Amino acid sequence: MIGLRRPLRTKRAPVSTPGLISDSDLKGPHVRWALGGVHVLLMIFLLLIGLGPILWLVKSAFTPTPDIYSYPMELFPGGSTLSNIRDAWTDVNVGHYFLNAVKLSIGSWLVQIVVAATGGYVLSVLRPRYAPVLTGLLLGTLLLPPVVLIIPLYLEIVDPPLIDHSFSDSYWAIWLPAGASAFNVILVKRFFDNLPRALFEAAELDGAGPYRMFFLIVLPLSKPILGVVSIFAILAEYRNFLWPYVVLFSSPEKQPISVRLIAIQSQTTLGVLMAAMLIASILPIVGFLIFQRSFIRGTGLGGALRG
Repeated sequence: MIGLRRPLRTKRAPVSTPGLISDSDLKGPHVRWALGGVHVLLMIFLLLIGLGPILWLVKSAFTPTPDIYSYPMELFPGGSTLSNIRDAWTDVNVGHYFLNAVKLSIGSWLVQIVVAATGGYVLSVLRPRYAPVLTGLLLGTLLLPPVVLIIPLYLEIVDPPLIDHSFSDSYWAIWLPAGASAFNVILVKRFFDNLPRALFEAAELDGAGPYRMFFLIVLPLSKPILGVVSIFAILAEYRNFLWPYVVLFSSPEKQPISVRLIAIQSQTTLGVLMAAMLIASILPIVGFLIFQRSFIRGTGLGGALRG
């Protein structure tokens, strides 16, 4: 019996991807060494731009002021000192303004979490008839520059409608407007849209109301997106300058460190100012190191987009 012959398989030539350098050129040793050198130089350049200012700030915070002026790029030419940190903490009272910034960040975070979670829940899960209209209005506010809203917002803070009480020179003037973040509400709503609707239908069949459904089902499932919103809220409020400067202008003792750095510059030496700036940078740097996976990999944001 004559067996069936298998067709011969011909090897296909590898398809080269279009680019500035062809695959055959990449096999050459000179081209590989040249590209490797370019990559190394580019990485060094990016490190100098990204880490250079931070490293120089750390060095200057522990360097006497005369050495900063005389030898700005040398590493402790006259020795290091801790007096800058001590003077910044005691003489110019950086610790007090640092705690003010922490209070503002925590209060703004709490208000934003409450508004974003409840707003996203109403627009995504409860879905009233006016939900599309509200969603469109929220998206429209994202197109407005924040600077345009400063004067109307300040007038509402000084003379709130229906309330005979001014929030000027108080932390409520910063906490309450922080909750009006359309970006956070849309982000949380997008996350809730990807949650399985069968969970909510089963909860309704079991007799769960909207409040019970929110606290027992939605909140436990929304930890990733609430973590992302928390990171953005805390760091954004901590480095906020313009709005705290406007509403707390008459109360310097309540101002955060981001606002008081300008006054510290005119009150002390350069070394103490560098130490104050280093103390002000501790929270953002530590926050990035702790939550770097959420920043780089975007796990929480990816969960919000994919469900």
